[in-house]
Amino acid sequence: MAEALPRTRAELSRWDGQGLPPEPAFAAIAAELAAALEEQRIGEVAQRLNFERVGMRGLLLRTARAGPRLSAPFAESLPRLDPRWGEAGTWLMLRRAGGPATTLYLLRAVDMTRLPGGEVVAVAPEEAVFRTLFWRTLSVSLVVTLACVLLGYPVAAAIARLRAPWRGVALALVLIPFWSSVLVRSAAWFVLLSREGPVNAALLALGLVEAPVQLVGTRFAVLLATVHVLLPVAILPMLSVMSRLDRRYLHAAASLGAGGWASFTRVWLPLTMPGVLAGAAMVFLLAVGFYITPALVGGERDQLVAWFIASFLNRDVNWGMAAALSVYLLAMAGAVLGLARLLTGGAGLPGLRP
Repeated sequence: MAEALPRTRAELSRWDGQGLPPEPAFAAIAAELAAALEEQRIGEVAQRLNFERVGMRGLLLRTARAGPRLSAPFAESLPRLDPRWGEAGTWLMLRRAGGPATTLYLLRAVDMTRLPGGEVVAVAPEEAVFRTLFWRTLSVSLVVTLACVLLGYPVAAAIARLRAPWRGVALALVLIPFWSSVLVRSAAWFVLLSREGPVNAALLALGLVEAPVQLVGTRFAVLLATVHVLLPVAILPMLSVMSRLDRRYLHAAASLGAGGWASFTRVWLPLTMPGVLAGAAMVFLLAVGFYITPALVGGERDQLVAWFIASFLNRDVNWGMAAALSVYLLAMAGAVLGLARLLTGGAGLPGLRP
């Protein structure tokens, strides 16, 4: 706006915002829209304003094409061309869009918008999508994190108890999938869960279902594939901590009368908590920004924030909206990690210390 319509921006900056702007503002936008169309610079302006109010693209293009036929006084000819030029809200939006920065994308990313008078309100329910999107991303990430910790903890404990060379073999079995591409692993789950895949074939052979079940494109597929991809990320930090622990603490607890459950909850679990927290944090940070796996095995209602960021960047070429979603995604991840640190008292090793 500031680059394509500088005269209009200057005239609107001198306007007090009451009623309609003076005649020079009407004349400036009529001339500059026609010039921007001829110089092929109107596209970005139309896209920016149409994102704020649907229909602005058509209004600007129609006015630009009619520019040579318009005559003074433009304060009369423009409203005759389209009644929206006679509305103060249109001009207030143009003045607001002419600044060097805008809150438009930050508001839209949380389903809010700004009225022509400057009031911030929620968008219509049928247009609200991003709050649900962030809640979906948070819930999926938390479920994946919890599942990876619960599944990875006994695996890490079992590997930590092994001696060479079996510990190296078990560790290799964990690392080999981790070394393969996320795209390959996600595509493998797409094949496994397809209607003609091995999972449906096994269900049919066991008589558990009468017809192939739709698994691809469901929340279950997203959770299953994401947990499989991120499980090694949870196992490795826990294994690193468990491998360094002295098992004589468990023997000492047993000699003092602690049973197996008491030894686990009061000795082993507190000592391994740094690995659990590190693994959970790494899994959550990766899950909250996951893109490939949900895109391959999830449906339209299972895509996370990262998918929309990529869509705004690559398809809509709307970098402002992509940046706003990224800011909120970063803030959400930081808030969850900050809350986890607060709940654990900010200590990396709550409980007993060696």
